[in-house]
Amino acid sequence: MSELIPRTDGAAVLVGVDFGLPHFDGELEELGLLAQTAGLQPVARLVCKRRAPDAALFVGSGKADEIKELALMHRASEVIFDQTLSPAQQRNLERQLDVAVYDRTFLILEIFAQRARSHEGKLQVELARLQYLSTRLVRRWSHLERQTGGAGVRGGPGEKQIELDRRMIGESIKRTRERLVKVQRQRGTQRRQRERRDTFNISLVGYTNAGKSSLFNALVKARAYAADQLFATLDTTTRQLYLGDARRQVSISDTVGFIRDLPHGLVDAFKSTLQEAVDADLLLHVVDASNPHHPEQMAEVQAVLNDIGAGSVPQLLVFNKLDALESAQQPLQLRDEIDVDGVQVCRIFLSARTGEGLPALRAELATRSNSAGTDTPETMSLGDGAELHEAAD
Repeated sequence: MSELIPRTDGAAVLVGVDFGLPHFDGELEELGLLAQTAGLQPVARLVCKRRAPDAALFVGSGKADEIKELALMHRASEVIFDQTLSPAQQRNLERQLDVAVYDRTFLILEIFAQRARSHEGKLQVELARLQYLSTRLVRRWSHLERQTGGAGVRGGPGEKQIELDRRMIGESIKRTRERLVKVQRQRGTQRRQRERRDTFNISLVGYTNAGKSSLFNALVKARAYAADQLFATLDTTTRQLYLGDARRQVSISDTVGFIRDLPHGLVDAFKSTLQEAVDADLLLHVVDASNPHHPEQMAEVQAVLNDIGAGSVPQLLVFNKLDALESAQQPLQLRDEIDVDGVQVCRIFLSARTGEGLPALRAELATRSNSAGTDTPETMSLGDGAELHEAAD
């Protein structure tokens, strides 16, 4: 019956399973944004509760039938789960639902593949996608029957197609890693050159769509791509910023945004890009102050920083989008301190869009950079936005 009803390409049913975890997004708002960013159109949402995932279908057979009816009703061509599915669960669901089934990990990988612009960024995404695909060969390939041997083989069974496919992907992973190592060496050389210049290094980190690129542009008068969407920026861009109060130049880098349940393969593949945060003298942790879930987002960012070895780098909290706060939510002062995991951390409220609070941020950066030492006179000759390094296309 499902084959008689035409499907709408890009129409997707969103599914979330509440296992009682504190960060569960009951409205599937973020999954919907991810789907739209990937070029899909959410047409229906379904949320259910379970104590534990079903081993075969993740949601159980009854709920799977409900999802199938929902997909038929809305002519959806795909179903997207907010959690990570095992290869077997994904395969079983596709057979049961008779539509393509994806999970949150695949969706994020697709967005990264669409957004990567630099050679290094594309290699990093390709590596993560290949690693993800290597565990899911059994569901995407329809020609997995055992082949017969070629000429000279007397009727013996040949190698399974899935084994050939797995070997091909393994070789692609090896080649991609080798190419990535070469690019990473170049980035390492550029990083060491900055260290020899005794430059104070600042990296912007934060949850995706917190406004990092907008703040970066406002500080250095650059034109890095910025948009009100998830993962608008994937490639690291580094510029020089002149701080008049300190009478010195500092190096500031805009990095990829973080997100809840960021696929481990992406964290691993992007470690060279995220190395800018590890090697920084100061992290500007940009927070979307207007997002009601910003405490959970801050925790997710901190978890990734700990994972890549940047958890101990000094931080300055920047609560962005001040202009989007209601009058009752406006802070009493633009600079204060808050407790983060038992440590008092300086916080500055600002709006990268209107410029409110930027002078306070510049003053704080000048104080921090002066306390870290002095720069060489040569670095003071360049203006804001002078390029140190930008990932090449």
